[in-house]
Amino acid sequence: MPNYTFENTETGEITEHWMSISARDAFVKENPHLTQLITGAPMVVSGTNFNSKMDSGWKENLSRIAEAHPNSALAEKVGGRSSVQTKRSELSKKHKLDKGSYKMKEL
Repeated sequence: MPNYTFENTETGEITEHWMSISARDAFVKENPHLTQLITGAPMVVSGTNFNSKMDSGWKENLSRIAEAHPNSALAEKVGGRSSVQTKRSELSKKHKLDKGSYKMKEL
């Protein structure tokens, strides 16, 4: 929830209030003597590391997506399987080959 800064038009006092957007709308209607002040521009975050703030569940989900789309930009970023590895996996599923019972030849 954001902080909102209001100025009392009668006294000139400046106060900060922490509330949701819907609560702010009701607060403004109930307090017509307060005007909202814009104290600064919104902060923009840039230059973050792609993998630094992701939990393991999200990383696993991204890797599954990258495996399904090996030629995508996401596969390059996440380090998904190559298209050859994906084709091998699809062939083994198609022919119902277990990893333990048959070995596939290297191409």
